[in-house]
Formats: sequence, C-alpha cells, structure tokens
Amino acid sequence: MNKVILMGRLTRDPEVRYSQGENSMAIARYTLAVDRRFNKNSDQTADFINCVAFGRSGEFAEKYFHKGIKIAVTGRIQTGSYENKEGQRVYTTEVVVEDQEFAESKNASQQNAAAFNGGGAPIPSSAPAAPTEGPGEGFMNIPEGIDEQLPFN
Repeated sequence: MNKVILMGRLTRDPEVRYSQGENSMAIARYTLAVDRRFNKNSDQTADFINCVAFGRSGEFAEKYFHKGIKIAVTGRIQTGSYENKEGQRVYTTEVVVEDQEFAESKNASQQNAAAFNGGGAPIPSSAPAAPTEGPGEGFMNIPEGIDEQLPFN
C-alpha cells in the first residue's frame, strides 16, 4: 500500500500551471515543511516534501493556499527521473495529493503565517471573530432535562 499523511506549512505560495489541450487541468506544486518528531540533539528540524495536486485540488491550492499556512495532506509517493540539460539523470520523489485540507483556524493561520513570513501584522479577516469568552468558554449551553431525550446515558 502506498499511502502518505503529512501535516506541515507551505514554504512558498503554490506554483500553478494549466495543462494544454481541450480539457486543461490545474497542476499545483508546493513544498511542505514537516517537523521531525524526534532528534538526537533535540534540535527541531524539518523535512521539505514536494507535493503536486491536480485538477480541482490544484485550483483549490491556487485559490486558498499561501506561504506559511498549515495544511494536512494525504496522497501517495511517486518517484521518477529525467535527463537534465547536461545529460545527467535526475531522480525525483513527490507526493501526489489525493486530499488536502486546512490544519488550523483562519485566525491562527493568519497569525502564524505573519510570523512565518518574517513578522508583521496579521491580515484582517472579513469574517466576524468568534467570541473568546462567555458561558462555557466557547462551548454551547446544554438545556436542563436533555438527558431524558438522549438515546444513550
């Protein structure tokens, strides 16, 4: 089985091209910086993994992904090779994206992207911010007597 699950931050904005022909298709390429969990020297390091998304996934990446955003990707590893201009064989390894999604909230993403991009203020959001305090600290209130209506206890 060839299955990959990654979570990391984009190192740059996705590079998107469209295939030629009657049914052109988006092809988005981006690199994920994925933190390594354990290291002997306890220095936090990352692996930089090339990813490619086709079709609607490529269009989604073009529209919504940008440098610094944290995403989760599932897909498969694909290897290949080609000959460069000097006649040398170059080997490639990339993840062909089958599914991709945001791995943090929009507000957290904007704050972390600003830090990842070298500082600066976060980008203002057009959506109203969710209340941070209140009854239940972000959880909804459960009405009294609901226990009798639930199918489990």
